[in-house]
This record gives sequence, C-alpha cells and structure tokens, in this order.
Amino acid sequence: MNPAVDNFLDKAKKWKAEMTLLRRICLDCGLTEEYKWMHPCYTFQGSNVVLIHGFKAYCALLFHKGVLLSDSEGILVQQTENVQVARQIRFADLEDVIRLEQTIKTYIFEAIEVEKAGVEVKMKKTAEFEMPAEFEKALDSNQDLKSAFEALTPGRKRGYLLYFTKAKQAKTRTSRIEKYIPKIIDGKGLND
Repeated sequence: MNPAVDNFLDKAKKWKAEMTLLRRICLDCGLTEEYKWMHPCYTFQGSNVVLIHGFKAYCALLFHKGVLLSDSEGILVQQTENVQVARQIRFADLEDVIRLEQTIKTYIFEAIEVEKAGVEVKMKKTAEFEMPAEFEKALDSNQDLKSAFEALTPGRKRGYLLYFTKAKQAKTRTSRIEKYIPKIIDGKGLND
C-alpha cells in the first residue's frame, strides 16, 4: 500500500468508501499501487492498468486500455467522444461497487492479460483530426503562427484542434482562434 494513496483517501471529501473498496479490489488482483496524476493508479510490471478517480456525479475505475477489453457486461463507458483508448466503470454509490466486485475483478484480470500480451492500440494521429477552415486560413496567413503550431507537441496540437472544431459557428471558431494565437506562438498548450 502506497502512503500517497493513504493520504489521498484520508483527504477525500466524496467517494471515500467507494474508492477505498476499489483500492482493496485492485490490490486483491495483485496490482502494484502507485500515485500518478494525483490519483491512485494500479500497475502490472510497470504498465498502467487502472486508475481510481472521483467526479461530481460518480466515481470511476478507469481502464487505461479499456477499448481492448471484451466488456462482456456492457459496463465500460467512453469518458468523452475524444478519448481513444481508456474506458471507465462508473459507480453512483458504494452498493454499485459491492454488487460489481466480481465483475470488476474479471475486468482487471483481463486488463492484466492485455498487458502480458503486449497489445498496443493504434492511436489516431494528430494529422487525422479535423482542421477547421478558419484555423487553416490563420496558419496560411501567419508564418509565425504556422511554425509555432507545427513545433507544438502532438497532444497540444490535438487540444487546440478539438477545442476549435467543437465550436458550431464560424464566428465562435474565429474568436477562439484569435484568442489563442498568442499562446500558440509562445509554445503553450490550451491549458498551460
């Protein structure tokens, strides 16, 4: 048991009982407990398998390669439309965790087998994400912006492209692009 996870659970204001039970389940499955991204993370031979996290309406067990699991019970949820690989099992209360304990263990053991097999997921490349016409025009007319955008990490590029394309109206897309040009030129991501 990792002391950082003890501290995390001690400070938890919500979902404490649910996360404590999920912790025990993960440890019962032989996973190594770590603390990553400010959450309890459970690994197998150094590879991330599951992460426990809480939200306003639910707490969840996130399977890092959940898209590769068979999901025989149909309980895995894609957190947002842009999440490519990870999937969650969501819990509304402690009774959900108790009721699904055996299923959770089955899913964890399947996730461990995925890691043992070394299966990797082919991720969508940044170039495959939609480029809004308004942003393409801005890049074509501003060489500094174009160079700065090309120099960004793939994740930062994706963040901007997803944010810009999410706007339904051209006016909103243009406004967003204009607002973030200075950050892009400074080499920063959307949330930096």
